[in-house]
Amino acid sequence: MELDLKYVGTILKPHKTRVTWRQTTNYAASIKDSNPYYFDDEQKGGLVAHPLFPVVVNWPIIENISEFIIDQNFPQHFLARGVHYSEHIIVHRLIKPKDRLQIEGQIAAIKPHRAGSHFIGEFKATDRKGYRVFTEYTGMMLRGVKCSPEGAEISNLPTMPSYLDNKWQGKPEWVENIFIDQCLPYVYDGCTNIVFPIHTSPKFAHSVKLPGNILQGTATLAIAVSSIINRESGGNPSNVKEIYCQFTGMVLPGTEIKLQVLKKIVNENEITIYFNVVNHIEKKAISNGVLKLNNV
Repeated sequence: MELDLKYVGTILKPHKTRVTWRQTTNYAASIKDSNPYYFDDEQKGGLVAHPLFPVVVNWPIIENISEFIIDQNFPQHFLARGVHYSEHIIVHRLIKPKDRLQIEGQIAAIKPHRAGSHFIGEFKATDRKGYRVFTEYTGMMLRGVKCSPEGAEISNLPTMPSYLDNKWQGKPEWVENIFIDQCLPYVYDGCTNIVFPIHTSPKFAHSVKLPGNILQGTATLAIAVSSIINRESGGNPSNVKEIYCQFTGMVLPGTEIKLQVLKKIVNENEITIYFNVVNHIEKKAISNGVLKLNNV
């Protein structure tokens, strides 16, 4: 099975949505982040959404991606082999309740990987005035699906600064241990409507050779981002500029994860924080994490 590189640049059908305050507050509640920026609707400027909230906005596209790919010749059956592998969000401004967003997407890259093909979608969200709100690059690993060794990508595909944690040696700048309770995958599922049975059905998870239901990768990432915001940004999510990571391991409910901030680089305009998340068996659940903050 081989995926043709000619599909890079294929346009997706646009998607329109209206954000509600229940969606944004529910998202923060689902990861137990009580930051008043997400809940205090009496604050000046009103509520804002968590920086990971774009994953909720784009989920109807990801969940039904075959319906959004305009090219009728695209081999849809390859998508059934996909698992969430990478996440990259550029925050132009935080989403707010009552935002009316239009999402325009395309297939941004098809790259070879030892496990198959790294398939990346680009999703650009604009508001009613045409201003960019966020850009999300969601990467799926198409397991067992080959592509040409050279791969292909759109001309302006952004990259993140290289500080690969699998080559990192030394002592983290700081570490936080976080317990993941048994209910969290179900709460995250219900509050976000990001639904897939490996997260909420032990029976289904066992049927695909998993040890049990596992926490959603974006939930693990959101928890890590929240902790970094609280410690490195004074709790202010408006300073978040960019988020990147790879999902490389499982988090089981009822276990403890370890957020490790490996390095922090500060310059005049921004702070770049490199991190990973280790699961209960010391395997990296999140690798090569990068969070960029405005330095204000």
